[in-house]
Amino acid sequence: MRFHWLIAAVGIALGGAHPAAALDLTFGPERETLGVGRLFNNDQFGDTYDRWRTGSYVFSLVRGPDWSGPRPTTPGEIVEYRFRTEIIAPSALNGPGSDDRPYVGALSAGAHTHFSLGRVEASVGADLTAVGPQTGVSDLQAAFHEMFGLPTLSPTVADNQVPNAVYISGTAELGLPVPLSETAVLRPFVEAQAGVEDILRIGGDLVIGRVGQGGLWLRDVPTGQLYPGIATGAGGVTYVVGMDYAVVGQSRFFPDDMGASALPERFRARAMAHWQLGSEVSWGYGMTYLSEEFEGQPEGQFVGSVKLNFNF
Repeated sequence: MRFHWLIAAVGIALGGAHPAAALDLTFGPERETLGVGRLFNNDQFGDTYDRWRTGSYVFSLVRGPDWSGPRPTTPGEIVEYRFRTEIIAPSALNGPGSDDRPYVGALSAGAHTHFSLGRVEASVGADLTAVGPQTGVSDLQAAFHEMFGLPTLSPTVADNQVPNAVYISGTAELGLPVPLSETAVLRPFVEAQAGVEDILRIGGDLVIGRVGQGGLWLRDVPTGQLYPGIATGAGGVTYVVGMDYAVVGQSRFFPDDMGASALPERFRARAMAHWQLGSEVSWGYGMTYLSEEFEGQPEGQFVGSVKLNFNF
């Protein structure tokens, strides 16, 4: 059975008149939409090889009673409702190299709260992630590639995808912003994930510029790129560079009986520029290097990230 019912169920659960109203469980002042974040990743914007962590999209809706700049001290006051889709493919969609790793089509929906613990910025949340043919992601990619004359998804690759499953995943992050100047902030962080992938990560990001100051930065799952969930009115450009190192436990993207095995360590390095015109229009472009993720992967890859917001 296809997993399109997940999307329908999420839509019903989110409520009719306002999509996130039904998930606003915190008692207190009336809540409103404080911001929207989006990020599209694709290796066609990077090394152009259409492989491995080949594409993903995240849509984040941030809700709360208000936003005055710093994160609130109460968990649950500011909530990000996060919706993601991701494609992880072998090195080729057909022919040689099409069997080096299982194909993954994933859909996820979750909620994450962002708050402060003294000087420390914290986020905690959970996601429901569906994988396998039930998501319809492989069918969508096959139809898209056929429509635009791109390499076709072979039946072998479609059949060699991770089996149908649904996972509950938890994520927690702690970051300590260290101001270096009026326009530069260094933010070391630690992050733990458990569920569809079990990962412990340590890293840091350097943010240079006025765009995003006083707003809320969110972290993309596959690349680690920061993207704004709540934007401030300041215009201009901000540059973000970062890197992190991760220890990997179990990954459900590499089932034991499907050949490929996850490597125990990963490394990411990234850079992105964010431009903003007032509080309504913003765009950005970035690049991320992802190290090898599985035994036999000959090299890492470069993935490009694009952000475009028109909040009229």
